[in-house]
Amino acid sequence: MTLAVPLLVSAGAPDGLPLQVVDQSGLPLRDAVIEIRPPAGTTRRLAFPWRYAMAQKNQTFVPGTLIVPQGATVAFPNLDNVRHSIYSFSKPGPFKIDLYGQDQTRSQQFRIAGTIALGCNIHDKMRGYIRVTNTPFAARSDLNGLASVDGLGRGTYDVVVWHPRIRDANGEWHGRLVMDPDKRTRLVVAVRPGSAK
Repeated sequence: MTLAVPLLVSAGAPDGLPLQVVDQSGLPLRDAVIEIRPPAGTTRRLAFPWRYAMAQKNQTFVPGTLIVPQGATVAFPNLDNVRHSIYSFSKPGPFKIDLYGQDQTRSQQFRIAGTIALGCNIHDKMRGYIRVTNTPFAARSDLNGLASVDGLGRGTYDVVVWHPRIRDANGEWHGRLVMDPDKRTRLVVAVRPGSAK
């Protein structure tokens, strides 16, 4: 069962909506992407303050999940001393980057909103995700499942939560929630068994 329960907290940023994403057992869900549909009349530009880059370091994608705006070009710097070949078969943006070495960077543009699951042709254990979004109101949860979606005040919003383990179609939970900067909204989503990632 999927629930959304507002919990009163002592402080909340006046320009952000605090959330926590947990699984059905109440355990925090790390690297969940929270997207809020822009309210009518929103003029905020579709952009985020972080760098649109997915590095390879210690044969791992860093960060493991990256949020970028629709149309963004993502850099793939190789910080390892081995070569990588990045690919995706995901419908919103299939691509392949041939082998490249340490301190080299390749890039790829993503024009369609959705989830891009990444792999490396050389290192099968490497997994990463790029969430391409068409809303400027998005955030990724931390180790404690906590996130804050900046730029919005109290209101009723259409919300999408994405995570590779969410049981709903395309790994997405959808809901319409009343949210407040002075209250932390706790989102409970049903997930498949697996690691915290």
